[in-house]
Amino acid sequence: MTAIIVEDMPQAIQVLENDLATYCPEVQLIGTAHSIVGAAKLLQQVTPDVIFLDILLGDGTGFDLLEIFPGLNARIIFVTASDEFALRAFRYAAVDYLLKPVDPMQLKAAIQRAKTHPGGSRESLHLLQETIARPDVLPSRISLHTAERIVVAEIEHIVRCEADGNNTRFFLASGEKIFVTKTLKQFDQILERHHFVRVHQSHLVNVRYVREFLKKDGGYLLLKNNDQIPVSGRKKVEVLEILERM
Repeated sequence: MTAIIVEDMPQAIQVLENDLATYCPEVQLIGTAHSIVGAAKLLQQVTPDVIFLDILLGDGTGFDLLEIFPGLNARIIFVTASDEFALRAFRYAAVDYLLKPVDPMQLKAAIQRAKTHPGGSRESLHLLQETIARPDVLPSRISLHTAERIVVAEIEHIVRCEADGNNTRFFLASGEKIFVTKTLKQFDQILERHHFVRVHQSHLVNVRYVREFLKKDGGYLLLKNNDQIPVSGRKKVEVLEILERM
């Protein structure tokens, strides 16, 4: 694989370059740039498989570079400082990112993902840009990665999520089902601010779609699409309190 680094701090470039040589020897670094202008010139000369892209650069943002090259097929891995709102944006958009200082194991994992899932979703990048630009607004959409595609879904249209091993199956109001290669725990953390409740080890439910709670058979929720979702014993009191407030 070939890669370039776009970063305005020379020391950060050197550290990432050394980490790639040490932990990812299969990646060939074919260029570096310190600015949007420099990166644009570099991309006119080379076609990397991976771009390590800082978000904030001296003459613009990483998104400016992506707008200059809308047909870019390289896998984008953002490299950023720890910022609460930026990290939230990355989680919603499901775009690869690395925190400074870069952890070597996370770097190796990002490269492995780039090998198995080359390219990226332009819609996911737009969602990322939109979310970062409005840090005070809770995102209304989320990127869902399947084995074949990336779906950007409206969160309010998600009825429920169900664990399937280390994967998650999403059930949409339209009846569509989306199988995503991430754990239910990861989505629990993202969706809890959107009125989703973990009612069972294997089930995360959007309470807006709950029709009623039925006490028989240990207790379960009847949803507006007629799905029946079991409620675990330790979650029963919490679920009933939430439903009473609706």
